[in-house]
Amino acid sequence: MNAISIVLVEPQGPINVGSVCRLMMNFGFSDLRLVNPCSDYRALQSRRMALKAETILNQATLFPSLNAALADCHLAFGTTRRFGKYREDFLSPEASAKQALAQPDGSRVAFVFGREDRGLHTRELDLCHYFVTIDTHPAYPSMNLSHAVALLLYELHKCQSAHRVPSENAVAAQARDIENMFQHMRRTLLEADYLDPQNPDHILRAFRRLFGRTGLSDREVRILQGLWSRIDWIEGQRRTLSAGKK
Repeated sequence: MNAISIVLVEPQGPINVGSVCRLMMNFGFSDLRLVNPCSDYRALQSRRMALKAETILNQATLFPSLNAALADCHLAFGTTRRFGKYREDFLSPEASAKQALAQPDGSRVAFVFGREDRGLHTRELDLCHYFVTIDTHPAYPSMNLSHAVALLLYELHKCQSAHRVPSENAVAAQARDIENMFQHMRRTLLEADYLDPQNPDHILRAFRRLFGRTGLSDREVRILQGLWSRIDWIEGQRRTLSAGKK
């Protein structure tokens, strides 16, 4: 997310600026760029809205123009509700997130948001490679600036999370280890009288499908093996006590 910049063009109120800072921290973003913001963008109202994200507010970079703010960016998405003849192929927030995260390593991507009352001007949209629009009700299509930012950041975060590289603790288990676990499970549940001795694989197949849908990591297989071993021990104790009472 460090390669994605959030650009606000001439934000007119400190509350929205502070809200955007908080949203950026919520979803893991840090690079805020402000083009000619209101003079009080760091006012108390803004800092109160930012809360723990005040660092993003303090480190926001100021630019005299959108052209300057996008100078080091490889791709820019402009948000707009204006449907002119030169603005075709609008992207949804979800589609723009996928496009942004599909860029090569080292690329910097910007999401550009316009003024609260007038959005982005045509000359500013000309600097953007793609246009993003949020499908709202025609009776009141215009969204609050921070609300629009929230939707875009959520889609970016969701898309990035869906393609996150698994951690070392989530290494997939090998087929032989999974099969050994199932065989252990079969013996344990038979001993515990949970499975029908005449057809034990009927229920076991349901467990195979259940675990097969989610996939098992090496750690999860070890946890299940530990569970079956514990049940084996408990069942052994139960049988010993039962035999002693006879």
